[in-house]
Amino acid sequence: MPNTETSISRRHFLKSSGGVAIFIGMSGLLPQLISCNDPKKIGEQLKKQPLTAWVKIAEDGSMVIYNPAAEMGQGSMTSLPLIFAEEMDADWSKVSVEFSPQEADIYGGEGWSPGTKLMFTVGSRTTKSYYTVMRQAGAQARFVLLQSAAKHWQVPVSELTTSESMVMHETSDRQISYGELVPFLEMPEALPEISEDQLKKKKDFRLIGKVIPRTEIPAKVDGSAQFAIDIRLPEMVYGVLERGNLHGATPTLTNQAEIESLDGILKIVTLPYAIGVIGNTLEQALDAKKKLKINWSDAEASGHNSQQVYEDYEKMASAATPGKILIEKGDVGTAMKRAAKTYTADFRNDYVCHAQMEPLNAVVQVAADLQSAEVWVGSQQGPDTKLGVPTILGIPPEKVNVHLQYLGGGFGRRSMNDFVEECTLLAREVAPRPLKLIWTREDDFTYGAFRPLSFQRIEAGTNSAGELTSFSHCVVGDGGNLVASGAANDHYNIPNQQAEWRAVANGIRLKHWRAVGHGANKFAIECTLDEIARDQGIDPVDFRRRLMSDSPRALATLEKAAELSDWAGETIQGRAKGVSFVEHGSLGTGVCEISLDRDSGVIRVHNFWIALDAGVIIHPDNVRAQMEGGILMGMSSVLKEQITIEEGRVQQTNYNNYQLLRMQDIPDKIETYLIDSEVHPEGVGETATPMVAGAIANAFLKLTGKQLRHLPFTPERVLEVLNT
Repeated sequence: MPNTETSISRRHFLKSSGGVAIFIGMSGLLPQLISCNDPKKIGEQLKKQPLTAWVKIAEDGSMVIYNPAAEMGQGSMTSLPLIFAEEMDADWSKVSVEFSPQEADIYGGEGWSPGTKLMFTVGSRTTKSYYTVMRQAGAQARFVLLQSAAKHWQVPVSELTTSESMVMHETSDRQISYGELVPFLEMPEALPEISEDQLKKKKDFRLIGKVIPRTEIPAKVDGSAQFAIDIRLPEMVYGVLERGNLHGATPTLTNQAEIESLDGILKIVTLPYAIGVIGNTLEQALDAKKKLKINWSDAEASGHNSQQVYEDYEKMASAATPGKILIEKGDVGTAMKRAAKTYTADFRNDYVCHAQMEPLNAVVQVAADLQSAEVWVGSQQGPDTKLGVPTILGIPPEKVNVHLQYLGGGFGRRSMNDFVEECTLLAREVAPRPLKLIWTREDDFTYGAFRPLSFQRIEAGTNSAGELTSFSHCVVGDGGNLVASGAANDHYNIPNQQAEWRAVANGIRLKHWRAVGHGANKFAIECTLDEIARDQGIDPVDFRRRLMSDSPRALATLEKAAELSDWAGETIQGRAKGVSFVEHGSLGTGVCEISLDRDSGVIRVHNFWIALDAGVIIHPDNVRAQMEGGILMGMSSVLKEQITIEEGRVQQTNYNNYQLLRMQDIPDKIETYLIDSEVHPEGVGETATPMVAGAIANAFLKLTGKQLRHLPFTPERVLEVLNT
């Protein structure tokens, strides 16, 4: 088989001389070839001829476009292929979508640092990272089609145009469909880099920005959509783990022989933090798990009490020694000394669980010789596209094939590989039989990886005109960026700013939770602004108008949200409105309207209005759905959700004692206005959630004159605030 790019680059696309079928990628030939010495085998392996690494096209014109991102309800299965199809000029009615292979070198988007590639569906980065990638790839696919048609017709390529999967030559009044072109497709020696000015202009978009039904919704509605938990393989066995509720504790199993003698139990596997049980059926494995007798060691988390630790954090915030400086602008110390008035406010934020709908699970099949593996999983992917499996088995990454499935909720939790690695460890013990690992709800709560608990102290100063001149934000908590992100005020014109993080360690498992540190830190920032505005006798929207004078895009969201909510108009008696601004990639201002049952302490959110600037909007309906979902998730975490830890042990075990927002709690209306823009798209999945706490607390301040500073706003805490 030829193995150099030079030896294959001039070959006709569909010819099998040398026994290869060729895939092309964004900037030339991919290193992978398909061995096809037998022409019949070509037909078996390539039922549809590959046009590029991103698309397969058949002679009937149907095509498959690959989606490189996880699909967990956020709509990537539609939005990313839509970008590709726009530049390719494809007929969307003939497009189907599949997950791409998990190969970052080929299908990766923009990484954290320049020149790197990642397949990582986190941080609202998907559309932002893949927008240029998918446009380039679509335009290059169109280039191949145009060049092939030009050669077939013996006309200059400059005389050809495309539209809805057709190539047209106006001079000779000829046209040919993309499918009809398949037999004539030829590989160019190199694919050009398509410059920005060669890509479509926004005014010419046929698909982007239009109402397009999501590709995966029909299958989700009729039940045919496959999630990882739906996977069933021949001879599959099941694994479960008992991890306890003291994070980091080491287990000692005292009745192993008894468990191994139970019907259907195949093996017991001891991990540093858990006891694994492998059974022929899930029921047998779970039954055995209940009968495990385990002595647990102490751990770093021993003695940790989540509601008492705030006293220690408060002392840390008062200490003279600063923490890690996150933001330094101007001279906060001098500005505070010169301030006409100063303000100090402390805020608290409890642990929160991801509580995703689909329990964590994976299926791994390790080969009998332990030298390769197949993985079926719903994952948010990660820096390692093979999800830690090669390291566990000690094999090269190319020996691991990951079959990405739909995710039944992620919110950051499925960007961890722990459950995939656990599944691999157990599957290795029963190779070559496939093994499915399932975390129970109780597992996920008691041994979850939580949004961190944190404490924030904000100190601010104003001059004699009531203008905000200094702003200091001290964050105390475990988790680095998990607690420290979101402290910046880039869109507020405050001349002197400082933010710092003071680190602690409690031994509790932590992870990114939707919007990461923005949820707690924007809550503290936005509440402080309203408290200052109230004290200065300034309307909160007017106060922010002044602060946003140098940030016209942010200001536009504020103005539109105020207009949508009729901010200056009359409010229904017994209700009040609150405002909050958030930047998390996209820019958004939210206004909510609440009422309060002063006897029960229950806050009711009636309406939520959002104005969003997310750059170019790929899929408007989906963006609105993302904002609505983000608001509801924000309300759930702000009003109800809470993980508490006593003596190091997680107290919540399931939905009976971990409360979520219920249907009767949702607002009467959530209205989202999308501001027209031509700038590069930004993420939208994490903009709405962190604006909720500030908006509700600020509405509460307006309604009662009292401050809510501890998340979540449970009825008990609300009553305590009302009665002080």
